[in-house]
Amino acid sequence: MNPEVCEILSILNRDGRTTPETIAKLTGKSLDEVNGAIGEYEKNGVIKRYNAVIDWEKVGFDKVTAFIDVKVVPARDVGFDAIAGRIARFPEVKSVWLVSGGSDLRVIVESVNLKELANFVAEKLATIYGVTGTVTHFLLRRYKEDDVLYLEAENNERLVIAP
Repeated sequence: MNPEVCEILSILNRDGRTTPETIAKLTGKSLDEVNGAIGEYEKNGVIKRYNAVIDWEKVGFDKVTAFIDVKVVPARDVGFDAIAGRIARFPEVKSVWLVSGGSDLRVIVESVNLKELANFVAEKLATIYGVTGTVTHFLLRRYKEDDVLYLEAENNERLVIAP
């Protein structure tokens, strides 16, 4: 990929609110070049959307997040795409990836509580034709996600002792 293309996209990937004026200064490009490039990326689907990264726990919203490994029998002529596409359309599903290893798909699901998540796995996911098994892992604590640290600065008042 063209390094100039990566430069603008990398800046936007770090912070989608970076203004075209700032990007122009950082890259040495004209404002028209930056605006034109961003417009093309949006039009061609390179930029899918702009996101805010929110620490929901800080506003008192607890949700259950699970990583579900799914084993499937690939469908004839479409492989894993048909099943992955069906799973991806559920509103509870945040991500679906084809992966290597002991399972075929990795699915990230968010729910308001454990019961709702269990119902999703039992009633929606496991009943899809071609799904032969699931293994669910629950998120216990988030430390870093999408290059954002969720660790709070610790007040460590102990003295550092070096050997």
